Order: sequence, then C-alpha cells, then structure tokens
Amino acid sequence: MLYDISMPIEMSMQVYKNKAEKRPLFETTSDFTTGSAHESRIHLDVHTGTHIDAPLHMIPQGETIESIGLERLVTRCRVLDLTKVTQAISRKDLEAFAIQAGDFLLCKTKNSFSEEFVMDFIYVAEDAAMWLADIGIAGIGIDALGIERAQPEHTTHKAFFEKEIIILEGLRLREVPQGEYQLIALPIALVGLDAAPARAILLPLT
Repeated sequence: MLYDISMPIEMSMQVYKNKAEKRPLFETTSDFTTGSAHESRIHLDVHTGTHIDAPLHMIPQGETIESIGLERLVTRCRVLDLTKVTQAISRKDLEAFAIQAGDFLLCKTKNSFSEEFVMDFIYVAEDAAMWLADIGIAGIGIDALGIERAQPEHTTHKAFFEKEIIILEGLRLREVPQGEYQLIALPIALVGLDAAPARAILLPLT
C-alpha cells in the first residue's frame, strides 16, 4: 500500500485565496503541427499545491530551499487525526498525542475533504506552534495551502523556522488513517528560492 498525498497540478486546482496570479499555467511550445515533438512550458508559483517552505519565505535573509537536506524529508512520520477541529489546531488539540522531540507530524483535518479553496481553512494556531517548537519536533505538515491564517506577523511560520522545523503544506490526507508511516517528500531541485513543489508519498510501516 502506498499513499500519494500530493495535489495534482492542473489549471483547475485550488490555489491560495483563489488568486489568479497563483494559478498554474501551461503553454505548448511545440506540437506535431510545428515540429517532430510535443513540448510544454509551465508557469508555476513555488507555493503551488504540495510544497515545502524554506525559511526565506518569512525570514529576511533566511535559508533557501536547497538548504533542506533530503535526508530530513525521507523519514518516519505520524499522521494525526484532527478532523474534529473546527477552527485552528491548538495546543490543547495536540496534547493527547504524546508528541516527542524528533517527531515529524502530518495534521489530517477537514481540509482534506474539500478540493476547493476554503477561506476559513484549518491551520496551526500560534500557541500550538510555539509548544511544538519547544518540544523540538523535526517537521510538520498540513492539508492546507498555508500552515497559518490571518496572522499579520506570521507567528506560526516563524515559530517553526526559528527552530529549523520543516514545514510541508498542501497535503491530501483524506484516505490516510491515523498512524505511523515512512514519509518521502522530495522537492524539485530549485536553488535560491523560498519554497519548492514536492511529490509526497506515505508508506505504512510493517
């Protein structure tokens, strides 16, 4: 059993706040009427679909995406069932999971059950982010296109980035039961940027 937890990238996909400038565009640069091969070009925001944020996204002079070693993205993880959360994931929502230093957490919420962008999506509240950062988790993923919402100072992002905690956004976890898995989430090998789209899969641990 393998779970593909990535968003398919297509023109009709959900994008952050439904902004037109964030929608992927595809251009045919050659077809069989103009040449002997079919070739295409994509215009893609680096925060499209399933993606990994780099510290530069929220921290001036922060590290860029290639600074995140791939060994940190091929790792054991825990999927947490948080589908009962209705607003933001708080510290109280997480305390029952016995979270420990080094855990890589994937938050399954009701976001995974909608293919449309929802303005009041579930996100990680500041108190939860600070608590997880103090514990020393290795990474956190969420099934929303943002790990925070309506935080002018970007406190959730910064709490994680300041402790070098990986942020993985735009997951699709609808079919994934709570439990432990092997995560493989490999970003496109971009250099010098604030994020990169990634293909992410889960393998159950046997």
